[in-house]
Formats: sequence, C-alpha cells, structure tokens
Amino acid sequence: MFAPRDPDEYLLDSERRVIRVRRHWAYLTWQVFEAVALLAVCVMISYVLPPNAWVVQNVLWYVALAVLLRFTYQVIEWWVERIVVTDKRFMMTTGVFTIRVLMMPVSKVTDLTFERSWIGRMLGYGTMVVESAGQIQALNRIDYLPRPEQVYDAISELTFGDKKAQAERFSMIKAQRIARGKKKAAGKV
Repeated sequence: MFAPRDPDEYLLDSERRVIRVRRHWAYLTWQVFEAVALLAVCVMISYVLPPNAWVVQNVLWYVALAVLLRFTYQVIEWWVERIVVTDKRFMMTTGVFTIRVLMMPVSKVTDLTFERSWIGRMLGYGTMVVESAGQIQALNRIDYLPRPEQVYDAISELTFGDKKAQAERFSMIKAQRIARGKKKAAGKV
C-alpha cells in the first residue's frame, strides 16, 4: 500500500520491456559527501564545546540526526527511481511519497546522444540526451545512466532500426510468455 508501484505495472500488455535500470550509484556521491561533512562539523563542534553547554550539545545531535534522516531519504529516493525503455516509450518513475511517472513515446525521438566524462568512463556511467520533434520533454536529459553504450544501442535499434525484425522478435517473446503462463497455471492446479 505504501510502497511505490513497480514500473512494470505501468506497462501495457502490448509493450515489450527492453531496458530497466536505476541511476548509477555515483549519483549519490554529492549526497554522501554532504552528509559526511555535516556530521563531521557537528562532531567537531560538539567536541570543542565546554561540558556545561549541554543545550547546544543536544541541538547539535538533533541536527546530526536530521542530516542522517535526510541522507536516508535521498538513498531511498534513488533506490525507487527507475528508468524503463519499452518498444513504445521511455518511462521514468520517481518519488517515495508522491509518485511521478514521466513518459515519452519512442516515435517522437528525432535525435539521440550520449556523453561520458572521464570519471563516467572510469565508473561506468554516462548522460543520455534524447531530443524530440522540437519539444523539450520530461526525459530530455538522463544523467548517471549506467552502461550507456548498451542503452544507446538498444534505444537506437528501437528508434531507427528495422521495424519488421523488431515485430518478429516481439511476437516470439510474447509466445514464450504465453507458454510460460500456461505452464505456471497448470502447475498451480
């Protein structure tokens, strides 16, 4: 009830999921640095305060607790965010308390670019820039995308590849899913 929905629940029966990833862990680098720095400041100030400043000590420890809670929320938010690419659309689901589903049809894509900094090459992430027919979409720029070459190749195939071959591949996958569904149903009886 309180958990965010799985992004696959937003897919139509006629859609085939191609990619499902969350942002690279490097996305949390700044948040980790910020939390550690603020906690270190709280500990240092607490250490140099005189023993009779217990009110300030208590306030500092409440600030440290707030920093930890904020960091925990940022990690949870990163964990539930998903980027899903199907044969028909791009989707991104975000949010812990308020769920947002961002979507853009694959048919609207006119240009696809990925960028990798030297740090991104070392750690394995990049930035995907998706442009559509003169419009700025919600999924225009996706930073900290893991395995960007694989994602780029898959999206390029979907957008600019052979539609007939894709349809044949999708019909084979759909037949396999139906066959697996019948086996599971027979096993439950």
